[in-house]
Amino acid sequence: MKSFNKLFFSPIILIALLSFGCNGFLDVNDNPNAPVSENLKLSATFPAALVASVNQETGQLNQLGALWGGYWGTTSEGINLFFNQKTYNGPGLRDVRDGFPVWETTYTTLLYYRLIRNQAAQEGALFYEGAAKIMQGFHFLRLVDFYDNIPFDEALQGTTHATPAYESGEMVYKKAVDLISEGIEDMKNAPAGTLAGQDDVLFAGNVTLWAKFGNTVKLRALVRQSEVSPLAYIQEEIKKINIEGSGFLMLGQSAMVQPGYLNSAGKLNPFWENYYRNVQNAVTGNYQDIRPTQFLLEQYQLRNDPRLNQLYVPVKGEFRGVLFGDPEVNHSLYGRNVTSPMKGPAENNGQAGALLKSSTQASVLLSSFESLFLQAEAAQRGWISDAPKSLYEAAIQESFSYMNVEKFLFTAYNSQESVAYDGSLAKIITQKWLSLNSISSIEAWNDYRRLGLPNFPNSLQSPNPTAHPLRLMYPETERMTNLDEVLKQGNDNITESRIWWAK
Repeated sequence: MKSFNKLFFSPIILIALLSFGCNGFLDVNDNPNAPVSENLKLSATFPAALVASVNQETGQLNQLGALWGGYWGTTSEGINLFFNQKTYNGPGLRDVRDGFPVWETTYTTLLYYRLIRNQAAQEGALFYEGAAKIMQGFHFLRLVDFYDNIPFDEALQGTTHATPAYESGEMVYKKAVDLISEGIEDMKNAPAGTLAGQDDVLFAGNVTLWAKFGNTVKLRALVRQSEVSPLAYIQEEIKKINIEGSGFLMLGQSAMVQPGYLNSAGKLNPFWENYYRNVQNAVTGNYQDIRPTQFLLEQYQLRNDPRLNQLYVPVKGEFRGVLFGDPEVNHSLYGRNVTSPMKGPAENNGQAGALLKSSTQASVLLSSFESLFLQAEAAQRGWISDAPKSLYEAAIQESFSYMNVEKFLFTAYNSQESVAYDGSLAKIITQKWLSLNSISSIEAWNDYRRLGLPNFPNSLQSPNPTAHPLRLMYPETERMTNLDEVLKQGNDNITESRIWWAK
């Protein structure tokens, strides 16, 4: 593993995590070389950590999921973009300089929550300690989804465990779920007057919403293992959630981070700034060259889906997409000027688009509609007693609401045979896929690995027409510092080695 003992004292890490600087929460000017517990208050470190978490979700993970989950391709002008992702180049993605550092980013964020936990324990701040545990569980689950076996018990302990032992992905999943449960209990036991306020940029100190969020993350973890785990384990964990009593995120309860984005340099919503317009209001390179896949557009069109017109800009009255991984330059079919970009206010008469609403829009960590789709699947499988049809329909309506689609359009949409719930899991997963497009795209790739649904086309640059990406390889940073443990895990080839829960 990366030398995390060095990170404990690295001002670079603290500056990177605290440099967002919105509304004073993250404007930290104290001495970065002093110990965290003596230098920064929890009211400063906690929002910074939440911003780091959501930035990874909406940026790094959302991007990879959009490419490997059937949503995004590129124009002919952008043919060289995302080369490693299009070719499933595992060694390229694990490279130190030019790789895709999910491992490094996640463990750095986990370390930050570890420091918050330590400080909160010293100060008796149960709210912050509990929230940090929930977020650590969240990130450990994410790491398993990419790498399978990872360090858990011996992770984040510096020189105490400089080469931490790996544990099975299945065991880490169980421990992460338990850690989230501990966090929920800590927060519920926090004395009145000790809760966070506006420094909680996720739920503004609302313990009930934190508990619902934690339970929803646990449900996601249980659904993820639907094809491999004994039903008894899943039922026992569902029982624990029911006993806790807070339930899951429901209508209007999306987990969204709002640290106080501003229309100024370095303080824009990151998705907006990366995929739409910069602070000078100039379109970005990503906006010019990222396009929806033809398959995605066809699925919206087959269902007469009103979200389509809010998502993308038609070209001469037609929505036109691209082929993921297309190695051929064909400007007449797939050029910038003949394919449909995402729709933002500038392309929508000043009104918010489905994804691009404003430069200060909140960032989605876990949406209410994803939660409702998870519940719909759990109900369809008989894990919970709620009606899957009601949850399925509520999830679609929540997606409509988020994407600024008129409410009255749902009735006609849902009356179609291609949409109306018929008891099948495929309907739930397909609508979930259509709803999480470019919001939590990583879940599309996760569902594909778990169920093979929906069956979107493979990259045209795949090394094998039938080979899909199944994981990420352990990064070079880990191989350089903990090689013996890496080698013990066996084959980590990106198109051959499956995560423990994968189909």
